[in-house]
Amino acid sequence: MTEEHQEGVSTEEGPVPVLRWDLGLFEQIVRSFRFPPEWDARYPAQNQTAADAPPGYITLFEDFFLQGNFRLPATNFMGHILHHYNFHLSQMSPPGMVRVRHFEFLCRAHGIEPTVEKFRAFYQLQRTMCFFSFASRGAAKKILLNPPKSFHDWKPKFFFIRVEVLPIAMCWTVL
Repeated sequence: MTEEHQEGVSTEEGPVPVLRWDLGLFEQIVRSFRFPPEWDARYPAQNQTAADAPPGYITLFEDFFLQGNFRLPATNFMGHILHHYNFHLSQMSPPGMVRVRHFEFLCRAHGIEPTVEKFRAFYQLQRTMCFFSFASRGAAKKILLNPPKSFHDWKPKFFFIRVEVLPIAMCWTVL
């Protein structure tokens, strides 16, 4: 993976990192997760940021797949989470993805249909900088006992994919 560092584009809350991961890993994700050609997954141009998705495309992050067990097409439960909390998938952080997917896996493993109401019993929405995640709710029993400690350099590892891969209504929440 290339280690060259590039300057970010300034926003109100700090720089939006530009691309900093390699084409080989992107191509491996496309192959490993069997993205069909009609999804038109695109490796960004050299100076693009995650905020530069072309019209008709959304931004997804590498760690959604490699750390968060996210898969396409997205499940109905993921759509319900995004609809309830009223933010776009591109605005979720990988730690948020880990919590949503872990909760869904636990429910399904126990023969329970995951719902937003059940999810809310364990988690509450939190915002960190320009992204959304979920934190344990007060006295709720912890269900993710060993969450990943950190996600290093996840923001510059992104790609664009056709919005049709997520046939759910998502709105961009202005932070």
